[in-house]
Amino acid sequence: MPLVRKPAHPQGHLKPGPAEILTGLASTSCDERWAAARASAELPDTAGALAAALPHEADARVREAMFTSLVRIGTRDSIVLVLPLLRSNDSALRTGALDALRSSPIAAHELLCELLRDPDADVRILSCELARNLPSEEASRSLCALLEREPEINVCAAAIEVLAEVGDQAALPTLAQCAQRFAQVPFLAFAIRLATERITAAGSRD
Repeated sequence: MPLVRKPAHPQGHLKPGPAEILTGLASTSCDERWAAARASAELPDTAGALAAALPHEADARVREAMFTSLVRIGTRDSIVLVLPLLRSNDSALRTGALDALRSSPIAAHELLCELLRDPDADVRILSCELARNLPSEEASRSLCALLEREPEINVCAAAIEVLAEVGDQAALPTLAQCAQRFAQVPFLAFAIRLATERITAAGSRD
């Protein structure tokens, strides 16, 4: 009996190409959109289509797959496509975008400084969370640079909250300056005092 070779990809298991991905993302079936979103992780050229589809996607599972694929594609361009969603009026989209950025080393190491200078205070607030993924020295440097120029109290509060958890002693002078600048804001003074105590205590244990 002659030997019959198996096909490289058994029928029914062929990987979809870009055209199939685009068709799948536009499907009325949640399962088909989800499958297309997952498959797109292996096709960097589909990143733009994923980002364009996200604001219109109502199914949470499909949205998660879209964000995950953009992160798995892993290029700077694919991560940059997530950034506009931080400005969305849809809280689920903002949360999904932030979670995706948290999962991407590119976001923390290459885009954080840019995000912390964003004209939108809400984006700056959300971006402070990305510093949690950085080494203590780098996180302190980025967030202290923000505090030294930041006029918005809520942005400062977000940065101080993160510094309290990941900051090092190099942040202490900046925290002291911030306390003087916002001496008339009780809740911020309390947050600065707490952050200072935690950083000092952590430094004494090192």
